[in-house]
Amino acid sequence: MAVIEREEMDVDVVIVGAGPAGLSAAIRLKQLDADLNVVVLEKGSEVGAHILSGAVLDPSGLNRLIPDWKEKGAPLNVPVKEDNFYVLGEAGQIRLPNFIMPPLMNNHGNYIVSMGNVCRWMAEQAEAMGVEIFPGMACSELVYGANGEVKGVVAGEFGKNPDGTPGPSYEPGMVLNGKYVFLSEGVRGSLSKEVIEKYDLAAHSDVPKFGIGMKEIWEVDPEKHNEGEVTHTLGWPLGFKNSGGSFIYHLDNNQVYVGYIVDLNYKNPHLFPYMEFQKFKHHPKIAELLKGGKRVAYGARAVTKGGFQSIPEVAFPGGALLGCSAGLVNLPRIKGNHNAMHSGIEAAESAYAAISAGRSGDTLEDYSKALKNGPVGKDLNVVRNVAPLNAKFGPLGGMALGGFDMWFQTIFKSSLFGTLKHGKTDAESTEPADKHEPINYPKPDGVLSFDRLTNVAFSFTNHEESQPAHLKLKDASIPVAVNLPKYAGPSARYCPAGVYEFIEEDGKEPRFQINFQNCVHCKTCDIKDPSQNIVWTVPQGGDGPNYPNM
Repeated sequence: MAVIEREEMDVDVVIVGAGPAGLSAAIRLKQLDADLNVVVLEKGSEVGAHILSGAVLDPSGLNRLIPDWKEKGAPLNVPVKEDNFYVLGEAGQIRLPNFIMPPLMNNHGNYIVSMGNVCRWMAEQAEAMGVEIFPGMACSELVYGANGEVKGVVAGEFGKNPDGTPGPSYEPGMVLNGKYVFLSEGVRGSLSKEVIEKYDLAAHSDVPKFGIGMKEIWEVDPEKHNEGEVTHTLGWPLGFKNSGGSFIYHLDNNQVYVGYIVDLNYKNPHLFPYMEFQKFKHHPKIAELLKGGKRVAYGARAVTKGGFQSIPEVAFPGGALLGCSAGLVNLPRIKGNHNAMHSGIEAAESAYAAISAGRSGDTLEDYSKALKNGPVGKDLNVVRNVAPLNAKFGPLGGMALGGFDMWFQTIFKSSLFGTLKHGKTDAESTEPADKHEPINYPKPDGVLSFDRLTNVAFSFTNHEESQPAHLKLKDASIPVAVNLPKYAGPSARYCPAGVYEFIEEDGKEPRFQINFQNCVHCKTCDIKDPSQNIVWTVPQGGDGPNYPNM
């Protein structure tokens, strides 16, 4: 095979991903030294196109990074003014009083935001400082140096044929080399997976854990809108054997974020997370809010929920893992953006000190220490047992014991549980289909609930169809030979975009089909596939969802 020749560019720091972590790192580097050459590469068509988050933003990271963000016009316009938590039954609900919640759960001082728009604003601040940001530039591979360190990335490769060979309009992309490379790809990024495996960064951490988060933006009747209201629920329809729950955030302009998270440790392969979300909207309380409104956007992405004990080593030779690439979401608070920003700041300060000392390509040990001993570690340490307790005792028992543990740690600064283990990975949690009953879900009505393909159109997803599928199978026979008979073909259900299908034609063996054009880059397949046979990689730059205000 011919060697592909690429142009190379050398910079001080290469940052993969223009989310809150990557942009915070870029801004902090420029604050420390305006002459540093900092490049941010973003696979989305624009900054914010692939950003999906709840989101109620704890501004602690932004306060630290840009203290005068208000004066600079940051889009944090809706302060939280009301906090509700309900346990739902099929026809009713019980509200839990706020006073029983641990203080860390209080949303006072937080803001309901579009993180896509926050990132767009952060990108403007970064560019004004001289950071070079290149959207539509997917980073398809890492480049290693002579000593095995990460030296750079390949970005901007376009025009491959479906079989992976260069097509007539092939562009090889270029190599961007950095003294340090920061990976801020979000959950389950392909390059982050590679370095975690290559350098065995997870050798001393617990298994990573995830949920699948699905979200719609609704325009509702102004009389039902309550700007600044934050509501969370658990219970129906998931019940109390599977953990997960909803979020409903009232932002401005009569818009409401309606979302549902299903933890991916569920056992029953018949469970259909997307349909649980659609069913949820038919609860009388939710249906009343949405009645007369219209859904204007949809999206989905995986959420990290392993917490403190699942954080891998975040520094490796030549680079660092930032934000959700390291798994920094606080599960009970359903917040990770503030920790992403803190991680970007810590990584930037470590890299600046190293570059100032004439170093490059080594391991930023100071970053690892700062992350675990600073604001991020303190935020995640106190909630570290919530996910394992939920997994062991279910949502209700887990909530009671997790609440007790958070209160105990708040008062006594230690836990009676110590640090609990997660046990199995989410893929290993999936049990054979014959151990469980199939679940019948009501057909979407097209008013409150929608089929997947209709909703995917509201994610504005697009992939150039002549490129190779970015969803790879390690063994093409496994979906039909193993996953279909043993697990009832769960990929047809766990994907929130209808990417995977088992096609049955008369007299023929079922055929597994991958509709990669539908992919919203949530990475659930890479996480939940019980055979761990699906590998998510990046498509060519600019492809995927185009989220407006997620």
